[in-house]
Amino acid sequence: MDMQQKIDHVVTVLQQAVRDFAPVCFANSLGAEDMVLTDIIANHHLDIEMFSLDTGRLPQPTYDLMQEVADRYSVPLKVYFPDSAAVERYVEQNGVNGFYGSVESRKSCCFVRKVEPLRRALRGKKAWVTGLRRDQAVTRGSLEESSYDADFGLQKFNPLLEWSNKDVWAYIRQNDVPYNKLHDQFYPSLGCAPCTRSITPGEDIRAGRWWWENPEDKECGLHVANLFF
Repeated sequence: MDMQQKIDHVVTVLQQAVRDFAPVCFANSLGAEDMVLTDIIANHHLDIEMFSLDTGRLPQPTYDLMQEVADRYSVPLKVYFPDSAAVERYVEQNGVNGFYGSVESRKSCCFVRKVEPLRRALRGKKAWVTGLRRDQAVTRGSLEESSYDADFGLQKFNPLLEWSNKDVWAYIRQNDVPYNKLHDQFYPSLGCAPCTRSITPGEDIRAGRWWWENPEDKECGLHVANLFF
């Protein structure tokens, strides 16, 4: 498919989600893929609520982009925060940077800062949209474009699933879509500041996320089942 056909397919998937599973929301991580979806959703006036998770540990360029999205697009960006008492308990038990200690403690931090706020964001929705792509990580190879998410109890749509990284950046350049400036500093995958580093040529695009862990452990619990339960 050429680029226009790819875009048309994404629009079709999103329209199907709205038609069959309203109310629908879009989990916007403010990464490159999600900025593509932000632009498409806004330009096609799709009835999809957009939200983002502020973990409290995001890098400044992510906050800058959050403001740019609010200024540029007509679609409101609702921001969810972790429960402050839960964060305090985690820090008391594990330390402020306890996530470096083990996979278990890192996933516990992700649960407090990401998964629990996500559950609140998804409450009352029948479907959610993400910017996941199949070639982003070994943990995402078996994803489907549309499937029932048993963990969160609603339908999940991944309309960019078959897009390549090249496709994503072609769309961004061609449509002058705002993006996180950390991408220009070799951060292809973005998350919390302490858990994200730049990569070197030849490394996997998610090598900079939780770089001290094995690749098969590199998920936060938002998109892979049974990490916590």
